Amino acid sequence: MPGLVRKLLIFAAVDGLVLQPLAQRGQRPAPATKIAYEDNNIEYVWKDGGEGYKAGKSFEAFGIVGLLTVSKYSFLISITRREQVAQIQGKPIYVVTEVALTPLSSRNAAESSILQTQAGLQKAGAGGDATDDSDTDGDEADNSAALSDDIDDEDIHPATSTSGSISGEGLREHRRTSSVAEDVISRKGGYGPFAQKWFSKKGWTVGQRRNLGMSLTEPDNTTSRSDQTGESRRQPSPIIKPLEKDDEEQKNINDVAERLLPKLLRTTQILFGTSQSFFFSYDYDITRSIATRRTTNSELPLYTEVDPLFFWNRHLIQPFIDAGQTSLVLPLMQGFVGQRWFEMDTNPPKPAIGLTGDENTAMEMTDLSVGDKDQDHADAGESDSPNGQKSGDGRSTKRPFLLTLISRRSIKRAGLRYLRRGVDEEGHTANGVETEQILSEPSWAPSSKIHSFVQLRGSVPIFFSQSPYSFKPVPQIQHSAETNFRAFKKHFDNISDRYGSVQVVSLVEKHGPESIVGDAYEKNMDRLNLERASSGDSIGFEWFDFHSICRGMKFENVSLLMDAIGSKLDKFGDTVELEGQQLSRQSGVLRTNCMDCLDRTNVVQSACARRALEMQLKAEGIDFCLQADQSTQWFNTLWADNGDAISKQYASTAALKGDFTRTRKRDYKGALTDMGLSISRFYSGIVNDYFSQAAIDFLLGNVTSLVWEDFEANLMSGDPAVSMQKLRQQAIDVSQKLVVADEHEEFIGGWTLLAPHIPNTIKSTPFEEAVLLLTDTALYATRFDWNMEKVISFERVDLGHVVSLKYGAYITSTLSAAQADEKRNVGFIITYKAGTDDVTRVNTRSMSTVPFPEEGGPQRDASASPPAKGLVGLIGRQQSPPADRILAWKALPSRSAVTNGQDAPSLSEIETVKTICCEIERVVLLGRSEKKSIVEAGSIISQEEARKSTGLLEHLGHSLKKMVWA
Repeated sequence: MPGLVRKLLIFAAVDGLVLQPLAQRGQRPAPATKIAYEDNNIEYVWKDGGEGYKAGKSFEAFGIVGLLTVSKYSFLISITRREQVAQIQGKPIYVVTEVALTPLSSRNAAESSILQTQAGLQKAGAGGDATDDSDTDGDEADNSAALSDDIDDEDIHPATSTSGSISGEGLREHRRTSSVAEDVISRKGGYGPFAQKWFSKKGWTVGQRRNLGMSLTEPDNTTSRSDQTGESRRQPSPIIKPLEKDDEEQKNINDVAERLLPKLLRTTQILFGTSQSFFFSYDYDITRSIATRRTTNSELPLYTEVDPLFFWNRHLIQPFIDAGQTSLVLPLMQGFVGQRWFEMDTNPPKPAIGLTGDENTAMEMTDLSVGDKDQDHADAGESDSPNGQKSGDGRSTKRPFLLTLISRRSIKRAGLRYLRRGVDEEGHTANGVETEQILSEPSWAPSSKIHSFVQLRGSVPIFFSQSPYSFKPVPQIQHSAETNFRAFKKHFDNISDRYGSVQVVSLVEKHGPESIVGDAYEKNMDRLNLERASSGDSIGFEWFDFHSICRGMKFENVSLLMDAIGSKLDKFGDTVELEGQQLSRQSGVLRTNCMDCLDRTNVVQSACARRALEMQLKAEGIDFCLQADQSTQWFNTLWADNGDAISKQYASTAALKGDFTRTRKRDYKGALTDMGLSISRFYSGIVNDYFSQAAIDFLLGNVTSLVWEDFEANLMSGDPAVSMQKLRQQAIDVSQKLVVADEHEEFIGGWTLLAPHIPNTIKSTPFEEAVLLLTDTALYATRFDWNMEKVISFERVDLGHVVSLKYGAYITSTLSAAQADEKRNVGFIITYKAGTDDVTRVNTRSMSTVPFPEEGGPQRDASASPPAKGLVGLIGRQQSPPADRILAWKALPSRSAVTNGQDAPSLSEIETVKTICCEIERVVLLGRSEKKSIVEAGSIISQEEARKSTGLLEHLGHSLKKMVWA
């Protein structure tokens, strides 16, 4: 909007950074804001801008992405470059092309980083590739940088802006002036001291050194006496929650996060900057479609009106919202925004009639691209086409139109291919994208109509996974049928609430590996429609085997699908707006999916969008089929760019089958290109995606800093699709009902714990999560299939046979600090003498029997009693008492990186183990006359023993994975 300040000025001053806030819609710019630093907390104070600030140490930014806080360090993410890709109703839409990460942990680090950013921007400007406010063609935006690009820890450090490349000389220069960079690069996380009171005129002080076995910078001798005593420390800011006093456990978490900090900063810069996948507007809500946007003039901040489902930087910008600095809150949307200008002839030439009397309708539409020149012509209502028709008074019959395409990626179940598949517990699917196609006049005149057509794409809404270590991985269905149906139902309830009626098009194969999820999709849909039959709002389901029907690269056969669902799409209609008032609203939505919801999906969605465009033009009095030029290259390119953008955000490469989307032709060159892209996707899936997925979850606020500890130990992060707390309780309930045969047994308690892969051992990897049940007469060690939510087998031990319990350190690996921590890796073993009342049963899902895996274990007994409550298979009874046997258990981690539900108090690992041992002992001693304790403390596997047993190959393998993935 003219006259409003849209830029954000960042200064390094003696007393902090100064931010010129973005103007509110229809208001004057607010005063500048001072950001001061006090014990790594940020304090915002309103102040007149420009007073007493240093000149020269500044750079121009176009908005704030948010505040990234890792351990004790914070970074301001600001937009330093942008490109205009579209304009909607006179409001410009921008894509972020570069961001800067400014460290806020010290004044020196901030000033140095700002100077680096300033130099990089000046260099880019001198080179002629700096971005200004002028409009640019969205087609020219370079989307080649994917999130999963190779990342080198040496490329970035906390005290250096990531807005540009840094030469080796510049890096060395910065290392000499910044202890942050020196420690991150050279010492891999052993950060040097930082001032506790940044703006004390008496000098600087140092932070408390951590005993990590690394040399740290000596304390500054200029520290004031009052600073040393802490008497003059100011109150913490409410914006960032102050860190509590570090204990040893918290230090370990911080140290791991700091070691991975350079990689996280680089990933953040790629995600928000060079990937060119984030879009924003200062005064237009691009997160809502024409049908759902708020048309009333509002003085509320834009972030309060955007759709939270597409508000990607909500977590990062939350500190500014909490501080009331709404003028600095700029919502970002990930996805795609593109725009094309084209012309249609309102008085096309009459079709030629041959000798046979048949009309030749093979016409083509004019191919024009967006540009300033074209825009000027559009505003003037002129045409520069030499072949344009003339009306009776000599005016051109060409009518200009503007086609806008907006794809909005959901923040729910966000992430990368293979690491985020299927559905989560709340019904949100991976790669969920809403795509809106808007037809309008270039001038957006109030008297002209605006047409909007919305489609959806998203993963198959069931729980399934696929291994990234294969070009054609076989899907694995996870969890029980009931768990899947609950999430399936929630998914379509969510869609129905948002869009009305639903038509599903599934493009997966009907035969082969993909049919596993296709069949599950169809079965759940039949069940859901049976439930909905009474209300009459059943969901249309069309299974179109794309690969089979379009075999031989005959993608034009998609027209068969259009014939099948065309009537349903016509019934849904589209949204039409005139002078701010909705004349009609789209009553339903088409939901399309293949396996990745990328390549086949984009072909089908573009076909549906073209059909919708024809109907919209027909409503404007223009017959699409009579146009002289029907190549529609502008349309094809727009949709191909959309497909490439979504594919890069999910699979790190451009979309397959893009040549057909662009040219409507398919040949061997396109097939060879697709082969190369498939190889690139395979590489990204097994190399880069693991860390990138953890970073996405962290930036969205789905996980805490604990995710970095998990990543260092396992080199991957967990999937929070299902609440593990609920799933574990459900496993305990199922196990109790199935394996406790005697109804007279009193159930005391149940726990989920880790157990060695082979029974009667203490270290046989991989450890499995199992269920331990305790009744008043027996213990039940239950192996559980967590994917199918069924009991695999169980072993019953009579309490009278329990000899002893021992708890203590249980170290099974020393490959990471977390795995070698004796306070967090604890467990216990139950020693018992197996008797004739003890039994092991295996659920083979048949009446056949199998031998016991362990030598000397219970033997088969054909005369044994039948299985309990439907658990079929082997029944074993002890023929002769063997030597003492053990049940080994290791406590699960008491903390979870998943933010949801982490407020509930939980016992530590050692507290959990002690509680279980005491409870077992209590019940055991109830049946004995001698009340002598059977519980003792002592290491099961000490750290030293584990270190000796960890072989060289294990270390080499983990180091290799760490080098590749972290």
